[in-house]
Amino acid sequence: MAGMLPRLLSLLFVVTVVSGFAAVEKRPITHEDLWLMKRVAAPEISPDGRLVVFSVTNPAYDAKEQSGDLWLVAADGGTPPRQLTHTKGAESGATWSPDGKRLLFSAKRESDEVAQIYLLDLAAGGEAERITHLAMGAKNPKWSPDGSQVLFVSEVFPGALDAAANQAAAKARKERKWNARVYDGFPIRYWDQWLDEKKAHLFVQQVGAGAPARDLFAGTQLAAAPGFGGRETTSGETFSAVWAPDGQSVLFVATTQKHRAAFAEVRTDLFQVPAAGGEPQRLTQDDNSYSSPVFSPDGRGLVVGVNPGGDGKVYHLTRLAGFPWPFAAAARRILTAEFDRDIGAPVFSPDGRTLFFSIEEAGVSRIYRLDAKGGRPVVAFNPPGGMISELSGGGAGERFRLVHVRDSAASPAELAVWEPAANAARFLTQFNAGKLAELDLPPVEHFTFTTRDGREVHNLLVRPAQFDAAKKYPVVTIMHGGPHSMASDQWSVRWNSHLLAGTEYVLVTTNYLGSTGFGERFAQGIQGDPLKTPGDDVIAGLEAAMVRYPFLDSTRLAAAGGSYGGHLANWLQATTTRFKCLISHAGLVNLETQWATSDVIYGRELNNGGPVWEQGGVWREQNPVRFAGNNARGTGWLTPMLMIVGEQDFRVPLSNTLENWSYHQRLQIPSRLLVFPDENHWILKGENSKFWYAEFRGWLARWLAVPGH
Repeated sequence: MAGMLPRLLSLLFVVTVVSGFAAVEKRPITHEDLWLMKRVAAPEISPDGRLVVFSVTNPAYDAKEQSGDLWLVAADGGTPPRQLTHTKGAESGATWSPDGKRLLFSAKRESDEVAQIYLLDLAAGGEAERITHLAMGAKNPKWSPDGSQVLFVSEVFPGALDAAANQAAAKARKERKWNARVYDGFPIRYWDQWLDEKKAHLFVQQVGAGAPARDLFAGTQLAAAPGFGGRETTSGETFSAVWAPDGQSVLFVATTQKHRAAFAEVRTDLFQVPAAGGEPQRLTQDDNSYSSPVFSPDGRGLVVGVNPGGDGKVYHLTRLAGFPWPFAAAARRILTAEFDRDIGAPVFSPDGRTLFFSIEEAGVSRIYRLDAKGGRPVVAFNPPGGMISELSGGGAGERFRLVHVRDSAASPAELAVWEPAANAARFLTQFNAGKLAELDLPPVEHFTFTTRDGREVHNLLVRPAQFDAAKKYPVVTIMHGGPHSMASDQWSVRWNSHLLAGTEYVLVTTNYLGSTGFGERFAQGIQGDPLKTPGDDVIAGLEAAMVRYPFLDSTRLAAAGGSYGGHLANWLQATTTRFKCLISHAGLVNLETQWATSDVIYGRELNNGGPVWEQGGVWREQNPVRFAGNNARGTGWLTPMLMIVGEQDFRVPLSNTLENWSYHQRLQIPSRLLVFPDENHWILKGENSKFWYAEFRGWLARWLAVPGH
């Protein structure tokens, strides 16, 4: 019964989403079903807790036909969602004014060369008005406490101290005759982007069209420091900036150590800068990294995320730290010292006495509550399976609500709300429920096994559509990326479990050593053991599944993974012959060349026990290419492999896949290579994605002897 409970709970979750739709005969999911479902994200609840603004993307195979807009819905579910914007370009960063009557967001409208900040007055009605006019655009708007000013991020060229100088530099850059990238130090790339001379800065301006924008970093010693910068993201640098409660200054997160990234940890600190301009002040000066500052409702307290540093560990849990405001570093309190899970960005209750946050654990997520003074968090909301993300809180007293995005492996993201006072939860949107009612999407099943060294390892299993318990099904183990992430009960467009399974395969995913959601020690255990024990866990997970589920065919096994999961696929190639075929997407095959060509390197050095030239044990004993001789011994490097890579991937560069391909061709192993010239670490374009899934499933069908393929 215990093993069936998570499955039943997940099923309840799906039934909740599709309730109200007539029963129809279920069918397997298609790529068109998957790709064209609406994508819900970025909810922000109004200060009074009455309304929620959120984004909805309408996907299309032709990128020119795709659109994204802002929507509005009542937080009590009393009225259906309504569309706010109707433009081709998507909006981002939507945020409510303190009085809940206006919205700020970033968008690139038809007349814009780059994204700018727009103001939408809900009370007055009408179209959104552009309020910024910066050459390099603007994003991440934040209202000042009195609603008169906006804080945002824009980029500047070196030496440009005002808008005119920045515009002139941008014009000169556009008109220059030569084209080259020039660097004097790390970093030079991030995921799929080459970093250039432009730097992100924080700006402040009055909320109104034509108001001048003030660069808070212009002319400061901090911004001139060689290692200064914000946190890199796939959409550029960010500073997690917030207004101080009195509106006279801004708190932000930055580093002065970015130039050390090739040979040392890069720490982030809290800084404060006057909103009127001036030299920023560093508030923290220790070995830890700080993130995501949040002020208490009364403005007398500050809570931030903190990751310990200085101990040589590659991974740490994010804990919550509390400070008084005005700031006193010596008064820091670790609020979650007793909690062995990674913590999402917290939300204060209206009275400031309680913190709410989401955590991931054993393939699902839930909301916890914590006394704002610290202690041990307790589960506050434990939904029936699936994942919770993007918490936003609003409202007072018993009307306080936490809106969030909720999804599961059997249901794409929809907007939901939970009311702590009544412990009541409901979905606010059901954009995809009609389509889901047509599809046979079995809920994930959870099981565990115990390793020889006494670790309990968590696994997920997905049955195929039109499942028949009397049949024997080939098994595909899907190895998650990271490694510091978690295989979970979650919807995915890139690696959708039900589209991969179809009607032919059972999927098994193991949360091997190094996975998150099982405590800090479990996640740290991969350091110094980057491939062997996780690979052993994957095989042990399959063996445990064979014992537990009689419908699995132990003679037809395949393994597939992307990113770190691709690394593991290559490790399995080197060390075992028990799989009929393997699939490696963006996987390293050579620890040494991956270290030398990736956009990040120092963490790999720590993980592998020292610099590559010292040739410590890991570099020699857990490097797949060094096992190529296993081909002659019959113990590895024999299994047919499909290799996939995006040419614009800088995290696991093309060179490693080409190395892998060369080894396979030299050893005459049946193999197939897919290179996507216009993709990065992920396959994000619709037609490319459809081709990716077809090749993936075709490779499985070829080697697992699936009839009719």
